[in-house]
Amino acid sequence: MRRPARVLIGGAALALFAGSVVGLWAWVSTGPARTPEGSADALGDYGRVPTFSLVERSGRRVTLADVRGKVWVANFIYTECTETCPLQSLQMSRIQGEFSGSPDLRLVSITVDPGHDTAEVLSRYAERYGADPQRWLFLTGPKEVIYALAKEGFKLIVEDAGPSARLPGRPSTFGPRQAFASHGSKGLILHSSRFVLVDRQGRIRAYHRTDDPESLARLRKNLRVLLGRTERSE
Repeated sequence: MRRPARVLIGGAALALFAGSVVGLWAWVSTGPARTPEGSADALGDYGRVPTFSLVERSGRRVTLADVRGKVWVANFIYTECTETCPLQSLQMSRIQGEFSGSPDLRLVSITVDPGHDTAEVLSRYAERYGADPQRWLFLTGPKEVIYALAKEGFKLIVEDAGPSARLPGRPSTFGPRQAFASHGSKGLILHSSRFVLVDRQGRIRAYHRTDDPESLARLRKNLRVLLGRTERSE
């Protein structure tokens, strides 16, 4: 009787583990979290971007003050990424072209692999996508600063798969459910692939999926709304 019992218990444990994995995958891959106003790619208010100081590919230091008064789209990438990051950068390039007549728009790409992505490496990557150095910024800096900015500031997930490299972060209060992109560098970096829309006052107004044409269409609509008027500071 003991052997069947162990088999039953082992089978139940395996089923529970499999269910947990399926549930985690469903949670990770779902769309943006719902808010009272609708999905997170509808214009809302998801908090303010905190003060930061990072280094642009040109070597100059960029802070929150440099983009205040501008409407901007932020994302997190790294140059050795082979899956979602090229898609993100391609979409950024298209937005840059479509909104070429909007001087108040900025695109901000922040590397999650600063140990490799120096200013020189980012410059070569930016050239690949025809990035305008005045309008599309590529930022790097200390890893702990970038990871804290992603987690605490933008409410997005980023993790280095190496246990010693993991940095603690509080659970997201706002923004989309955490969605991982695991790729490049042998899949060692997990990070969100979403675009974050920020207004002139540094408020996060929406999150957009980069693999969803409808969400990208709403991003363009939201950009036109924010660029079409100067919002009053609260």
